[in-house]
Amino acid sequence: MISITPTLALAESELVEEFIRAAGPGGQNVNKVATAVQLRFDARHSPALTADVRARLFRLAGKRATVDGVIVIHAARFRTQEQNRADARARLFALLRQATLPPKPRRATAPSRAAKAKRLEAKKRRGAIKTQRGRVRASE
Repeated sequence: MISITPTLALAESELVEEFIRAAGPGGQNVNKVATAVQLRFDARHSPALTADVRARLFRLAGKRATVDGVIVIHAARFRTQEQNRADARARLFALLRQATLPPKPRRATAPSRAAKAKRLEAKKRRGAIKTQRGRVRASE
């Protein structure tokens, strides 16, 4: 079991890693060695996730979540397979940790009386400036 938070742990079997060739740094090895990692986590069928955590996870994952409910993390930042594997796992675990945090409830607020008065005074000043831009009368 992989512990994500004190209340969330994933089974190692829930993570599927596929190693593929990576573009970018790697020298001559870049065409021979599969260093990039594609980490897949089937969030829709994971027994470790509650419904609200799952919903927040899909919202946070964005394009990394497939239609089937699988979260795909692609890591090719480093030259070695081990570093990319650790990077992909760290990114998935950070996403899961963030999804376990419930959103802060929004509290409705209203502007203060002083703020309303200040806004109206600014509007009056601006209106007075605009009225002075009018046509010049012949009597003046």
